[in-house]
Amino acid sequence: MLNHKQIVVVMPAYNAAKTLEATVGQLPDSVDTKILVDDCSADDTVEIAHRLGLKTFLHDRNYGYGRNQKTCYREALDSGADIVIMVHPDYQYNPLIVTAIASMIAYGVYDVVLGSRIVGGGALKGGMPLYKYAANRILTVFQNLLLRSKLSEFHTGFRGFSRDMLLSLPLLENSDDFLFDNQMLAQAIFFGFSIGEVSCPTKYFKEASSISFRRSVRYGLGVVWTSIQFVLQKMGLVRFPIFEAEGRKLQRKSADHLAA
Repeated sequence: MLNHKQIVVVMPAYNAAKTLEATVGQLPDSVDTKILVDDCSADDTVEIAHRLGLKTFLHDRNYGYGRNQKTCYREALDSGADIVIMVHPDYQYNPLIVTAIASMIAYGVYDVVLGSRIVGGGALKGGMPLYKYAANRILTVFQNLLLRSKLSEFHTGFRGFSRDMLLSLPLLENSDDFLFDNQMLAQAIFFGFSIGEVSCPTKYFKEASSISFRRSVRYGLGVVWTSIQFVLQKMGLVRFPIFEAEGRKLQRKSADHLAA
């Protein structure tokens, strides 16, 4: 807890058995509640989560990374979270900076805080493949131009959010796959929420999760389309559900998961 604000860490998990314990072991004491949502893993992720005392929820099938996040945020809000931090359980991002991210939200500095792999040069130092780094930079420059923002990157998976922002955005209109992350940031910018960044050391290794080249290309095309949608909606030419204030929000319960 910081500044009387409850901090909840959510971990969207899929086959994270090899790295989950190391990730949880470095979460700081400022975290009040730890939630894991398992997207129908084939390994021992759920058993390890139980042993570690995590509040665990199970999807009845593999719905995808974006759908997992929707469940994560809904359950965090239902648990009374004032601040929600997403930490990938693959141990690629450093969990020790959770407090730094949360403090900037707890004291009202920002609505969203990103753990940036680019600030401080952590991406290449940590072993990010050069082609991924190049794609990150190209897409980020493109989006900053179209969205009129100045972020160092849009593609980090280490993020913190205020309760108000999570309740305000039409997150249920977003993709159930990896594009969810990018759509969420575009929505935050569209609706005027403030975004800050902190440097985040990262490491790339065999057990860390990653997406295939084919899905990376599909993600990149989705990023371009999301940016075009943003511009068209801002110009009043077309309306898209992901940028509509009346779009579907997280208050609505889903029956796709259950507590474990």
